[in-house]
Formats: sequence, structure tokens, C-alpha cells
Amino acid sequence: QVRLVESGGGLVQAGGSLRLSCAASGRTFSNYAMGWVRQAPGKEREFVAAISWSGGNTYYADSVKGRFTISRDNAKNTVYLQMNSLKPEDTAVYYCAADTSAFDIRATDRIDYWGQGTQVTVSS
Repeated sequence: QVRLVESGGGLVQAGGSLRLSCAASGRTFSNYAMGWVRQAPGKEREFVAAISWSGGNTYYADSVKGRFTISRDNAKNTVYLQMNSLKPEDTAVYYCAADTSAFDIRATDRIDYWGQGTQVTVSS
């Protein structure tokens, strides 16, 4: 079993930055693809970013490309999401995800493991 715990969320003004972390505890698998999915009230879940198990391939939603950066440190069993130039529309609960396939994370379907989520609020 893999447990994912997000941290780093909070309240920030538009144009600011936040860095989210997702730590895997319990049994960990460095060969898992990792990613981030967000959901705002009244909206469907939305893919944000994903990274392959090796870190060699990254994927981003068009809405965050150029502003967000996903990275991972397998030695620490941790994945990060650096969020710059934040906009009010980025306000959502951000969930960490793990799966054997980055493509499953991109589709936000059949994801094997989820974190509890961390709230990101961007004020205008």
C-alpha cells in the first residue's frame, strides 16, 4: 500500500508562488508515475501535471504550462509542484496521485493512489 500526503497549500495573492510537496509513506515504489490533479467547487477534476517514474518525461495541462513545474526526488520519495504566477482560477484542492502509467494520471481515470488533498487559494 502507498500513502500520499500533500503539504504546502495555503492562501496567496495573485501573481505569487507556492510549492506543493507530496510525500509517499509506507510501502513506496520509485517506478510509479506521479502527478497532480485539482478540483474546484462546482467543477470537474482537472489534470494538472504528471511525471514519469524516471523523471525524464513531464506533462502539463495547457492552463498551467509555463507557470507550473513538476519534479520528483525518488531518494526522498517525494514529488513537488512549483506554482508560479498564480491566478485566482488556480484556486482548488490539489491532490497528489500515483499510478503505474502517467497516461492514466493525464486522463484522471483509474488512478491507483490518491492523497488527501491540500487547499490552494489565490486571492485577487
